[in-house]
Amino acid sequence: MPHGLQFAIVGLASVAGGAVNALAGGGTLITFPTLTALGIPALAANVTNTVALCPGYLGGTFAQIKDLRGQKRRLLFLLPAGVLGGLAGGFLLLHTGEHAFRVLVPYLILLATALLAAQTPVRNFLARRAANNGQKTPAGRCGAEAIAAVPVGLSAVYGGYFGAGLSVIVLAVLGLVLDDSLTRLNAIKQFLAFVINVAAAVFFLFSKQVVWPFALVMALGSITGGIIGGRLAGAISPVLLRRIVVAAGVGISIIYFVR
Repeated sequence: MPHGLQFAIVGLASVAGGAVNALAGGGTLITFPTLTALGIPALAANVTNTVALCPGYLGGTFAQIKDLRGQKRRLLFLLPAGVLGGLAGGFLLLHTGEHAFRVLVPYLILLATALLAAQTPVRNFLARRAANNGQKTPAGRCGAEAIAAVPVGLSAVYGGYFGAGLSVIVLAVLGLVLDDSLTRLNAIKQFLAFVINVAAAVFFLFSKQVVWPFALVMALGSITGGIIGGRLAGAISPVLLRRIVVAAGVGISIIYFVR
């Protein structure tokens, strides 16, 4: 059974991860290494992390729900792709095996770090693209939504498998395929990230890999951190924080490579 100090460490890490997610993204690069440092096997740590952070994604979805209005047709195409991809990613994770997953961990962390570093350039590119297109919201373009469902589904597989940096991939896919404002695309991205994580988390509930004492503490901590991060949004530079997290991610991946 985990003891008091471990609960305190996990609680602080999840509060920090929730705040970082709210401000800049990349909270998994804090919570996942914390769990493995406490002796949780890598696969169980990843499963626990996915289950525990779902409430944080729900909060982000509700914060942008008004921007989902008028996008029902898109969701009819994209939600099934997100659910199926998330389930597929979870299935692949549980059938990877502990040893194989430990080998992949440093590469996954490095990939997540690269995605986090690309977040600002991706957003800037999509903002310029939307401005050049006059931020139009075209009607009757079912073909674009159907096309977007394919890369969204593939992104969801990654999200169900590991998840860190998922939002960057989904936003980039949506921005390249769909012609709309960054605000509306960001709302879809947030909702899809929530759906993908929930799909994987529901699958994980029956895996016997969830470390429930830590998962419950992390869920509360991530919600608290998200609230704190929201209140600090005007006081802390997201770009600076993202650079710090990226640097930490590179360092963490090197440690895992050495180990």
